Amino acid sequence: MVAFAFFVYAFTSIFVIVNPIGAMFTFMSLTADKDHKERIKLGARSVLIGCLLAIIFAISGELILRFFGVTVDNLRVAGGIILFKVALDMVYAKTSRESFTEEERKDAKGREDISVFPIAMPLLTGPGTITTVIVIIRSVPTIELKAVAILAILATFAITFLMFRFSSPLSKILGVTITLVFTRIMGLLLGAIAINFLATGIKNIFIAML
Repeated sequence: MVAFAFFVYAFTSIFVIVNPIGAMFTFMSLTADKDHKERIKLGARSVLIGCLLAIIFAISGELILRFFGVTVDNLRVAGGIILFKVALDMVYAKTSRESFTEEERKDAKGREDISVFPIAMPLLTGPGTITTVIVIIRSVPTIELKAVAILAILATFAITFLMFRFSSPLSKILGVTITLVFTRIMGLLLGAIAINFLATGIKNIFIAML
């Protein structure tokens, strides 16, 4: 029961920051000149690389924090601020500069292979995603729950691949209006997660100072 509840929390947190629906439309825009087979191949490679990066940061997060002398609560506060900014952009249906800038979009147009940059990173696995996976996996003490967090990452990117794979029919079904509604709902969820990160981080930092 605990594992399932944690999976729901971890999956929701990772899913809303990766934002497969928004990423799908950006993916379609960047691959508009590709044929169907090439688009599928590029999408699969992008999702695989993005997923591997997320897992690597999740597993090595503690070493990274130790190297820079940063505590997980410091990361919670900094990450909470970043995630809240992304959440506001999603609620107001703006393109978040945290994940993908207009400069990166223009640069991608001149690239032959865009699977690593900018799709895998920073579109799918940007600073927000990296912060989220590190905080989530560091928030649980047991190997079993850490494995659940990895499973949530895999589930998120599996859904992302399916959305990339069937992007053309999905975009026609969803349309602009439904996409904006989903984006705003995910923005609200992400905002709540960001506040939770901030509150927990500030509380723990304050307790440690006493």
